[in-house]
Amino acid sequence: MAAAPAPARLVVLVLVAVVVGGDGGDGVIRQVTDGGYWPPGLLPEAQFAAFVRRHGREYSGPEEYARRLRVFAANLARAAAHQALDPTARHGVTPFSDLTREEFEARLTGLATDVGDDDVRRRRLPMPSAAPATEEEVSGLPSSFDWRDRGAVTGVKMQGACGSCWAFSTTGAVEGANFLATGNLLDLSEQQLVDCDHTCDAEKKTECDSGCGGGLMTNAYAYLMSSGGLMEQSAYPYTGAQGACRFDANRVAVRVANFTVVAPAAGPGGNDGDAQMRAALVRHGPLAVGLNAAYMQTYVGGVSCPLVCPRAWVNHGVLLVGYGERGFAALRLGHRPYWIIKNSWGKAWGEQGYYRLCRGRNVCGVDTMVSAVAVAPP
Repeated sequence: MAAAPAPARLVVLVLVAVVVGGDGGDGVIRQVTDGGYWPPGLLPEAQFAAFVRRHGREYSGPEEYARRLRVFAANLARAAAHQALDPTARHGVTPFSDLTREEFEARLTGLATDVGDDDVRRRRLPMPSAAPATEEEVSGLPSSFDWRDRGAVTGVKMQGACGSCWAFSTTGAVEGANFLATGNLLDLSEQQLVDCDHTCDAEKKTECDSGCGGGLMTNAYAYLMSSGGLMEQSAYPYTGAQGACRFDANRVAVRVANFTVVAPAAGPGGNDGDAQMRAALVRHGPLAVGLNAAYMQTYVGGVSCPLVCPRAWVNHGVLLVGYGERGFAALRLGHRPYWIIKNSWGKAWGEQGYYRLCRGRNVCGVDTMVSAVAVAPP
């Protein structure tokens, strides 16, 4: 009898509304903790008191405390909804559980685009594209790969309350490319990009790099090519706030020669983009990518294989550093391949600052905005 699944469909629709809809009053959001779990049955008030102690929160007064408690309670509901829609990952209380979704996205994402999947793909066409990998090259790729094991990735960084994810994604790609070219791993300056880069997209002039207000990795590459290069973190340290530009051309550590976008042409099974991204990752080093960070807001660990994750809202820049072959995903027919993604929210988020996301079929828009960079000889 076909009528039985209707209640299940209703439950899924309600959960989707919680995940992608409004905050329902005082919002919903949070990010990962360092792995702690609350005792079962603990009331939201007690959980919030523990959260405040654990993270050293200080609020302006009783009214603000009460407001943040309401936000925290709403985020508990959001985490439960995410857990139902993404059961192969772990979702729960994180260091950002007292922020509304709007606050979270403003402070901890920062891609300067609100275009959909098709628009992003069209905009990539005028940009230099990486030569597609041949079938022979794809067939020769290892089943798993991780640039961290090869020394091409710096430690996890923290962007703070600044929409500068695009700058961290950019420096990560340049750091990796420089390692491939020279064998030296340098910690490069995001603050230079935040303070000095105001480059606008070649097609959409309104989409400009704007410090903590957001930016695009491809814009940042263009800035670095025109400005002369990127300084080291020690010479231009990160502050988490936009200030006057202090770029010194005499202290440039790495010069960018060019960049390419990885434009996966979807194959018959929808997975050719996956193969092209893996080939580009192995060939060029860590890749700058954009994705929909909806589930990252509550992610604690595991392989994220959300049943629903719109591809059209790409709002967060991260660094793709590797891939694996066997991440367990019970609702996705056993073991599923996954991407290894470096984030910029500190080691207390996710898996020591990293995110594992299911590979294939452009999950959460991860193959929508992918780029590689090459550095000039020293």
